[in-house]
Amino acid sequence: MAKGSQRRDSKHRVLRCGESIRANGKYQFKYHIGGKPHFVYSWRLEPTDPQLKGKKPDLSLREKEKLIGYDLDSQIDSTGKNMTVLELVERYLATKTGVKHNTRNNYNFAKNILAKEPFGGKKISQVKTSDAKLFLIKLQKEDGRGYSSVKTIRGVLRPAFQMAVDDDCLQKNPFGFELSGVVVNDSVTREAITKDQMKKFLKFIHDDNVYYKYYDAVYILFHTGIRISEFCGLTVKDVDLENKVINIDHQLQRTSEMEYVIASTKTNAGTRKLPITDDVAECFRRILEEREDYTIEKMVDGYTGFLFLDENGMPLVALHWEHRFNHMVKRYNNIYRIQLPNITPHVCRHTYCSNMAKAGMNPKTLQYLMGHRDISVTLNTYTHLGLEDAADELLRLEETRKELDGGESKEEAPSIREFKIS
Repeated sequence: MAKGSQRRDSKHRVLRCGESIRANGKYQFKYHIGGKPHFVYSWRLEPTDPQLKGKKPDLSLREKEKLIGYDLDSQIDSTGKNMTVLELVERYLATKTGVKHNTRNNYNFAKNILAKEPFGGKKISQVKTSDAKLFLIKLQKEDGRGYSSVKTIRGVLRPAFQMAVDDDCLQKNPFGFELSGVVVNDSVTREAITKDQMKKFLKFIHDDNVYYKYYDAVYILFHTGIRISEFCGLTVKDVDLENKVINIDHQLQRTSEMEYVIASTKTNAGTRKLPITDDVAECFRRILEEREDYTIEKMVDGYTGFLFLDENGMPLVALHWEHRFNHMVKRYNNIYRIQLPNITPHVCRHTYCSNMAKAGMNPKTLQYLMGHRDISVTLNTYTHLGLEDAADELLRLEETRKELDGGESKEEAPSIREFKIS
C-alpha cells in the first residue's frame, strides 16, 4: 500500500494490515485460521487510549492483537481452547476403537470421575501444570483414591491433552510430568514368595480336606506362570498331553455387566505354545479325568470345553480364583503360627518367573514363557535376586569352568562359599 493511501483513524494513526474502523467508531481486527475469518473488537486502539465513558472496560485492539498474534505465530487454534477437560477426554476416547473390555472399563471410570469433578468443567486453555498436579493430589489425599485409580485417571488425561497439543489447540501438555514425583505410590506390591513358602502352601492344599480339589490348579499356576485370565480361558482342545504343550491364544474375562467374553492375549507375545513338565502334565490329566462330561456346554464367543465350571455350568473367571486363594491363605494362617503373606494367582506367576530367573534360565527364554512383550519386564525380575543368588550363580559357573578345564586348577582359589555372607 502506498504511503499516501494508508488508512488512518480519527487521530491520524496508521492502521495496520487487518485493522479497520466500523461505522460506529469501534476498532476491528480481522484474521484467518484454517481459511476461516475471525474478528476481535475494541473501542480503543492502543493501551494508552482512555476508556470510553459508558463502555465496559476492555483490552485495546493492539493488546488483543498481541494475544492473537502469539497464538498465530505458535500455530495454535485459539478456538479449540474453549473446550472443557471432559469434552477433550470424550473426544479422545472417541478415537480409541477396538480396545479390550478392561481398557474400556478404565476409560469409562476416568470419564465418570471427571464428570463429577469441577476440574472436568475447566477449559483446557486454563489448565496449568500446577493445576494438573494439584488435581491428582486432591484425588489421593482428599478423595482417598488409591494410587492405581489416580494412575488410571492420569493415563487418560495425559494422552488426551497430548492430542490437543497435536491438534494445535494447546502449546504444552500440562500432564507431561512423571506421576511418581507427585502422588505417593501406596499400592501393595505383589511380590514372589519363597520356594519354601510355596512348598508349604502346596502341601497344605494337598492335605486339606476342603481345598484339596484345587491342588492341581494351584500347582499349575505356580509351575507355568500363566496369567489367571489365560488359565481360565483354557479349553480341553488347548491341552496337548501327548506332546506336553498347552496352547495360549486367548483369555477369558467377565465384564462389569457380568458378561463373559473372550479376548485376545494381553500382548501379541502372550500368544504362545507353552511346554509343560511331566508333573504339570499329570495335573492337567487329573483335571481332565475329573471334569464332568456335560451333554450341552456353555459357549462363550465360539469357545467351549472350559476346564473349570461353576454350579451353573459357566466357566470360572479370575475373581473366583482370587476368592479361593484368599480363603486358602486365611485357613492356613489360622492353623499355623508362621504366617504366609498374601498369595494371589498373580503372585504364583511372579513366583514362577523369579524361580526360573534364580535357576539361571536365559532371559529371552523366560520372556517367551511369560509372554512378556518387552524384555525389560522380564529383566526386572532379575533385580529381585540377592547376594545368596549371586553366590549360587558364581559357584555354578565356577563348577562349570572346572569341568571344562578337566578338573581342579593348579592354584586353588578360595571357594565362593568360604566368603562370609551376612
